[in-house]
Amino acid sequence: MARSIVLQNRVLLLNGSTWEPLSVITVQRAINLLLAGKAIAVEQTGQFLNTVRTKFEVPSVIALRSYVNVPRRKSHWSRKGVLVRDNYTCIYCGVKMGALGKGIVLSKRDFTIDHIIPRSKGGKDTWSNTACACSKCNHRKSNRLHNVAGMRLLWEPKTPRTSYLVIALGSGPEIWKQYVEI
Repeated sequence: MARSIVLQNRVLLLNGSTWEPLSVITVQRAINLLLAGKAIAVEQTGQFLNTVRTKFEVPSVIALRSYVNVPRRKSHWSRKGVLVRDNYTCIYCGVKMGALGKGIVLSKRDFTIDHIIPRSKGGKDTWSNTACACSKCNHRKSNRLHNVAGMRLLWEPKTPRTSYLVIALGSGPEIWKQYVEI
């Protein structure tokens, strides 16, 4: 029916009217939703799915025609999830992955998880108590509260919406980023 390369692609499914990301589905499921008139294509991949009689353009993003009420699911904390939520950006100095730090380009390995309230002072592994920090800032803050170390938070760490985090961790295509806000 089609090349295996096309069938391995994933499609971002958006909720109707709000265009909130719901999930990542297979190309086959996406085309079935489009053919049934339950969804519309928002972004295309430029690839085609060939059948005996028809040629279908493979979507990258589709949206349901009507809104579906989805109850919020609890998101589970993880170190990788915190780094992705913060887009590998230091909460203290704002340096980002790929930026130059003292003449070198920072990579994922240059970022760590910092506990806003250190574990030794009762801080927990929670979304609101952890943030991405560059190794320089994390070392400077050490085992102290940020205000004691003379540092300030550039934003308040918050619990991400589960659907956004799952999609972000799945490392989807670049085109999805405009529909997925962490």
